[in-house]
Amino acid sequence: MKIDPKTQHSLFPEECLLREIARKPRLSIGLPKENPDLESRLALTPEGVAIVTEEGHSVYVQRGAGEPMSYSDLHYSEAGAYLVDSDVEVYGADLVLKIAPPTLMELELMHDKSTIFSMLQLSNFSAECITLIMKKKMTAIAYELIKDEQKAFPVVSSVSEIEGSTAITVAAELMSNEHGGKGLLLGGIAGISPTEVLILGAGITGTVAARSALALGAQVKIFDHDINKLRKIQHYLGQQVFTSVIHPAVLFKALASADAVIGNLRYINGSERFMVSEDLVKTMKTGAVIIDLSVDQGGCFETSKCRTLKNPIFIKHGVIHYCVPNISARVARTTSMALSNIFAPILLKIGNSGSVKSAITESAGFRNGAYIYGGVLVNRLIGDYYGINSNDIGLLLAGY
Repeated sequence: MKIDPKTQHSLFPEECLLREIARKPRLSIGLPKENPDLESRLALTPEGVAIVTEEGHSVYVQRGAGEPMSYSDLHYSEAGAYLVDSDVEVYGADLVLKIAPPTLMELELMHDKSTIFSMLQLSNFSAECITLIMKKKMTAIAYELIKDEQKAFPVVSSVSEIEGSTAITVAAELMSNEHGGKGLLLGGIAGISPTEVLILGAGITGTVAARSALALGAQVKIFDHDINKLRKIQHYLGQQVFTSVIHPAVLFKALASADAVIGNLRYINGSERFMVSEDLVKTMKTGAVIIDLSVDQGGCFETSKCRTLKNPIFIKHGVIHYCVPNISARVARTTSMALSNIFAPILLKIGNSGSVKSAITESAGFRNGAYIYGGVLVNRLIGDYYGINSNDIGLLLAGY
């Protein structure tokens, strides 16, 4: 027997009606297709989309967005996403989740007072984009700046782990004959001196990279500004790791003998800036490898130039350089799964709060990720980088 749709709701138990009302779409979320030459990761996997849509939110996925990670449109459709064809449709959502920073063209498609989530790759961003976001009174959230309840940076931590392992894999490739290296095996075998891996930065990336290099039998040296980080990493990895604060004379000797150098000092948090000069790069061995994981924030080496995954390698002063802002995109599926595990719960919290602005007001950790709030730049470090005046977000919130 067919039931008239007009009277169908009257046959539902009251509990079902309440559940149906609660599950009506509240957030409108866009997941656009990234430029395949620059980026292959996404902020949400189909599993993450399913978690969000099951709570009644609408997720619009641009067709083909998941292909670089081997996720088909069908995977996203079955997870409850709406598949859209045009940029206009996906960027028309109230919240847009990207990985690469938005371009001027993408920002033009977004509605006034909407919200953009993305990585904050300063080398791929521009003052013009910042200005347009402010003009449209939008809110912009940087994944790298979001804190959790333990005041840690969950996105940075997850991506850093992946970057550390990937950097060693890339170094091993570049040291081989395939890419103009000296034909060395990263690590060592009996009767042959081990290769030397120098790591600048004793954070999570440096720790994971050092652990991976040690497992292959390499000799590892780690430099950092922070003696506490060095003490912690030596306690974790043992006395076989050489650690030192960044002292010019000691670093000079280490660079001269290193076969691979991995730079991962971070500056977005206001830490002391450091850069290896071009003159020091000239002292390195011919065929040595530099992997600059901080190139998106200005780089750890004066010779670094921001490149893409399609063309990541160049040689200068006989040293092989690998400089991309998204090395974890080499393992896009793994990285996207890690990111999705973080962003899906964040989106649910935003939905429970009712809006992005409410979530910013309620959560200090999420608030830390906002660098533009309602069209006002609220991050001093970013303001100083681009030469734009910034304000204190606490004062803005007090005014609401």
